[in-house]
Amino acid sequence: MSKTIRFNAFDMNCVGHQSPGLWAHPRDKSWKYKDLDYWQDLARTLERGVFDGIFIADVIGYYDVYKGSNYHALHQAAQIPVNDPLQLAAPIALATEHLGIGITASTSFEHPYTFARRLSTADHHSKGRIGWNIVTSYLESGAKNIGQGGLRRHDNRYEVAAEYIEVLYKLFEGSWEEGAVLRDRDRRIFTDPAKVHEIGHKGKYFEVPGYHLSEPSPQRTPVLYQAGASGPGKAFAAEHAECIFVAAPTRSVLKQHVAETRRRVAEAGRDPKKVYIYTLVTIITDETDEKAQKKFEEYRDYVSYDGSLVFMSGWSGIDFGQYSPTDQVKKVETNAIHSFVEHIAGGDKSWTIDELAKFGGIGGLGPVFVGSPSRIADILQEWVDDTDVDGFNLAYAVTPDSFEDVVGYIVPELQRRGVYPTTYKPGTLREKLFGDGDYLADNHPANRYRDIEAVKREEAEAASALPKSAAI
Repeated sequence: MSKTIRFNAFDMNCVGHQSPGLWAHPRDKSWKYKDLDYWQDLARTLERGVFDGIFIADVIGYYDVYKGSNYHALHQAAQIPVNDPLQLAAPIALATEHLGIGITASTSFEHPYTFARRLSTADHHSKGRIGWNIVTSYLESGAKNIGQGGLRRHDNRYEVAAEYIEVLYKLFEGSWEEGAVLRDRDRRIFTDPAKVHEIGHKGKYFEVPGYHLSEPSPQRTPVLYQAGASGPGKAFAAEHAECIFVAAPTRSVLKQHVAETRRRVAEAGRDPKKVYIYTLVTIITDETDEKAQKKFEEYRDYVSYDGSLVFMSGWSGIDFGQYSPTDQVKKVETNAIHSFVEHIAGGDKSWTIDELAKFGGIGGLGPVFVGSPSRIADILQEWVDDTDVDGFNLAYAVTPDSFEDVVGYIVPELQRRGVYPTTYKPGTLREKLFGDGDYLADNHPANRYRDIEAVKREEAEAASALPKSAAI
């Protein structure tokens, strides 16, 4: 029997997300992304379907690689306009009791000290249901608009991310001890100052000497999501991530990726079965295969060819507008998402530009599964059994219909087969997912920062041992 299948909803605080042109469909309501009731209604639907969470993507910048401008991005609302994802955490938390809330934020554009307070606040408000999707960003336009001139080189972005997350671990795990907050009315002591510590961080990219501004939240460090699939991204995920989101165009590519990820996690000294891997797919379903196929063909009529290539060009860093539709996609070294180029141009299938545009027109870089509940359930079980993936990160064609269809058709079928949860476990998001408590596992690298005074002594000793010219 297949292992338990997990669902996560993939969305973004924008129009259409990864199905360019589908915003024009008469049943699509993604244009209501500005309204809190839209997000709360969607969250209630997902919770009714016992989804692990909603994963809210984000980009800083805009897609201006295709044909050398952002004209088609604006024309087709290809992730512009886009609003801040973290501000959705509170209204979603108010509308639900169990649903996890994954927020994307970049280590390239947010300072770790202020971001740590924002994450802790959201984890407090949600009673411990926040996850952070760690990204390093890939749009040159974003870096230019905050005065960086342009993106750092790809590998260097992960070097920055490694120090960034170290700062957060020190703030979340080490700055405030357990029991620091007393709330002792009789003695008029709210916090024991002896149990609150400056972190004293002085690194290559960040200097953060002081205390975390927030008292420890229910999870301390929110659940750590990561979606990087390049070599440096995989190494980073193996060391830090608890949930990993991947996009694989074929089952064979996914199988290789899952096996490599689990191997890397084990080599990092962590339990590979306690890291969940979700692969990106879009499900189009109805009562019968025929009705589902008709729905798919209807959706396909709304796909924007230019809008799809806006995304493909932005994700890859390659201007696909300079090629004819029949040209083959070639592997080119870029500063964008390395895994995209590796999987599309170096995978087990060759693609023309036209095929790539059509493939990415609904749901982005993941496959589209079309069929009746029984047919879709068969496919999902086959993928889980063959690849060892843990679950599916579900993009939509139109919203909320795509999610309502999954909850109404697919979830009951999977539950009938005994391979999908029927209720939520109690507790924080981390406890619901892994059942090992609210905090990061003991073998996670964050744990070394819980005794922050010992860490500061070790760092001071290491710095004093360096030649003066080499000391930071």
